[in-house]
Amino acid sequence: MAEPVVDAEYLKEIEKARRDLRALISSKNCAPIMLRLAWHDAGTYDKKTKTGGPNGSIRMEEEYSHGSNAGLKIAIDLLEPVKAKHPKITYADLYQLAGVVAVEVTGGPTIDFVPGRKDSSQCPEEGRLPDAKKGVSHLREVFYRMGLSDKDIVALSGGHTLGRAHLERTGFEGAWTKDPLHFDNTYYVELLEGDKEGRLKLPTDKALLGDPIFRRFVELYAKSRSIV
Repeated sequence: MAEPVVDAEYLKEIEKARRDLRALISSKNCAPIMLRLAWHDAGTYDKKTKTGGPNGSIRMEEEYSHGSNAGLKIAIDLLEPVKAKHPKITYADLYQLAGVVAVEVTGGPTIDFVPGRKDSSQCPEEGRLPDAKKGVSHLREVFYRMGLSDKDIVALSGGHTLGRAHLERTGFEGAWTKDPLHFDNTYYVELLEGDKEGRLKLPTDKALLGDPIFRRFVELYAKSRSIV
């Protein structure tokens, strides 16, 4: 698939916004919720119908009011001043760029960003995102719908290395790692070490150990962060 084409001025705005996002995310310590926003906007994609995906529709009340998106209005509101400063940038690009910067400022890799996403106000139906209370077959159903692989499922689950779950938003409470503001492969290491007091493991996290294919990738990523 060809990459979307944007002009030189748009690319300059992206770099300016990237700097502003670094300042915002660093000052507010809001990397986890920015990464979650990026994922929840993207994770509704349906490969068959070509609907959903990273199109900025999560800014619409109809979508951010979905149960799985509880709390994300905080991130949407935090990004509004950046959007106002860089009006040429689409919400779709801004939300994904915020996720990229969130990884970078917390110690993760520098990620090449390809802009050019278009905004949509058409919201997907509720229920396209993974349900944390379910298991292996559910994970495959959701991620295969997006055109992703078993390896992708395990890699994307590693986003839990950042942040914590809040009872009032998800029904679960706690952080997955000892340092929820540092992006590395600790999520996989902790997962293999089993249950620990003060560490969260969702049913979908534990499902990665119960399936031999998923577990192989967990073990691989636990050995070296550079592989992920």
